[in-house]
Amino acid sequence: MSAEATNPVSEAGAIGPDAPGRRRSRPRIDLRRLGRAALLGATAGPAVRDRLPDAIGHVGEAHRAHHPDADLAVLRRAYVLAESSHRGQFRKSGEPYITHPLAVTLILAELGAETTTLTAALLHDTVEDTEVTLDQVRREFGAEVAYLVDGVTKLEKVDYGAAAEPETFRKMLVATGNDVRVMSIKLADRLHNMRTLGVMRPEKQARIAKVTRDVLIPLAERLGVQALKTELEDLVFAILHPEEYETTRALIADNSGAGDALVAIADQVAAVLRDADIGAEVLVRPRHFVSVHRVRLKRGELRGSDFGRLLVLVAEDADCYAVLGELHTCFTPVISEFKDFIAAPKFNLYQSLHTAVAAPDGAVAEVLIRTHRMHKVAEAGVVALGNPYAAASAENAEAAEDAERPGSAGGSEDGERVDPTRPGWLSRLLDWQEATPDPDTFWTSLHADLAQDQEVTVFRTDGGTLGLPAGATCVDAAYAQHGEAAHGCLGARVNGRLAPLSTVLHDGDTVQLLLAQDATSGPSPQWLAHARTPAARIAITGWLQAHPEAAKAPAAAPRPPASVTADRRSGTRLRADLPDGPAGAVRPAGCCTPVPPDEITGFVVRGGSVTVHRTGCASADTMLRLGRDPVTVHWGDTAECRVTLVAESFGRPRLLADLTEAIAAEGVAVVSATVEPPSEQRVRHTYTLQLPDAAGLPALMRAMRDVPGVYDVSRAKHPASPEL
Repeated sequence: MSAEATNPVSEAGAIGPDAPGRRRSRPRIDLRRLGRAALLGATAGPAVRDRLPDAIGHVGEAHRAHHPDADLAVLRRAYVLAESSHRGQFRKSGEPYITHPLAVTLILAELGAETTTLTAALLHDTVEDTEVTLDQVRREFGAEVAYLVDGVTKLEKVDYGAAAEPETFRKMLVATGNDVRVMSIKLADRLHNMRTLGVMRPEKQARIAKVTRDVLIPLAERLGVQALKTELEDLVFAILHPEEYETTRALIADNSGAGDALVAIADQVAAVLRDADIGAEVLVRPRHFVSVHRVRLKRGELRGSDFGRLLVLVAEDADCYAVLGELHTCFTPVISEFKDFIAAPKFNLYQSLHTAVAAPDGAVAEVLIRTHRMHKVAEAGVVALGNPYAAASAENAEAAEDAERPGSAGGSEDGERVDPTRPGWLSRLLDWQEATPDPDTFWTSLHADLAQDQEVTVFRTDGGTLGLPAGATCVDAAYAQHGEAAHGCLGARVNGRLAPLSTVLHDGDTVQLLLAQDATSGPSPQWLAHARTPAARIAITGWLQAHPEAAKAPAAAPRPPASVTADRRSGTRLRADLPDGPAGAVRPAGCCTPVPPDEITGFVVRGGSVTVHRTGCASADTMLRLGRDPVTVHWGDTAECRVTLVAESFGRPRLLADLTEAIAAEGVAVVSATVEPPSEQRVRHTYTLQLPDAAGLPALMRAMRDVPGVYDVSRAKHPASPEL
């Protein structure tokens, strides 16, 4: 099934010396013909025992196109059970109900699904709508098929009431975590239902279309099943935005010859690649309705080449870059349109080179370059990967025989089967859904999570990685890495630099989360404003609800600086050499508080006193620029001194008490202390201290840095107005 199945413009065939002409897409199945075949009992009699029933001939043909050696006997048995179970049931359209599982199975067969998936697709409604039981399916078709059928079976409204829909999706997602084929069947099921939604009441059409838009389409995108996603988008577009849909449909119809412009460029591209001896297929890919609508909103008036794109298919990865080089050499490239999703694949398995080139006549064409395998994965996503457990079963045959359901057998030392198709976003989704027993919270969180349609990868300092949705912050990284232990997160280093927890992370960033040693620490209510992932929001909300006193506390309310003052004079003895005899008081400057053995310089100020600065102090440099003459000063014979230190820390309870205790433990007296209001969870403390011996300053600074939450202690460098 083509991703552009709804397009009025057909796809052009391969272009090249051996091109077979235009390739026609497989005609869509005639559901009414299938219904008649089912009613006539095409499965009866000995004549059909050695071949598929006529009603599923299309399925067998499509399946063998992808899997030539597939055993179709199990499909025959599944169809017989499904047809006999659903006999007498009809859809709202009036067609026999068996046409629905047949259509769902055909969709998956054309995507290349393996036999087990097709068997489950034929039976996917039997347990829900007929007398067939799950145990019967398990006995006749095995544990894998039964697991897939159970995964897509809806929960009864009688038992769950209004929570039936969200809990059904929760059940399906949990099942998908063990086997992604569950969601493949659900997506194909929804696609056929959307194709036949016209018989429903308008309000029900809108409700189903909104759920499809908000949940199923994002899931199709994340699983990489573009063939299903694009058609679902068009069907939702037609229901929820009928006026825009009609405008777009008319625009495509009025430009039915627009594909000729792309065919002409495709001929030129094929000739260039042929001359370069690069084997490639060059196809014209019409845009689907939603894509045309988006391009029209972006560019305004559309040109002929805007109604489609060129697709170049090659054999090897290296050929993709060879094609790119030839295109950029022989045509004028639009550099801003270049993207390399081969070197950096999308989170949904998608790989391709994207570029745009201008032909000699000025027409611009977007070009996709990929291998045949990349193309299969781009269209069918996880469906193209087949049975994700086949390799593990082959390597662990004995463990697989003992498996009770897919995903439970071995493949690793801890007994958990490794699933290469389970992406990071799905693991995160399964983790946070466990913390949301409330159906409404789960449903809201699911919508929010799926609204994040991009993903970034950040590196941990221990060598691991974290997959996060685009826009995620350090708060999200903390909960993704540490779970509930992230409640005590004090801050982070991003790419080696201290950063607030609100910092948005980007692809390739390295993040180190700094956690408090105090187990009683908890998140601030302000963290909710920075959390983007449901896991983080749910954990923070849960903690705040369990600690209401913390939620009510004004964490960062503006307040005047707090000061503590001791009436002590500096014991540091300083001498100044003045040509005019003795001077007034010689005292250290408050802007840099020099201590022995700092290099110092002095300046005479009002009243004849001398202020002593550290060499290089900003205030001393300012006085030199103003033409003030420096005075030679010397340290006296005492080791006692006064110094101002600045402690940078992350805000937490008892921080001020712990810092003053550490200072006191070093035998140092506090002359004054100032605590600035917190900003972005960070607090600055400024202390003026009286040291009995200047030699103890390094040890004091180390002791202050060892206080949990403190990440830096330095000598004061704040500017002071020069004394004139």
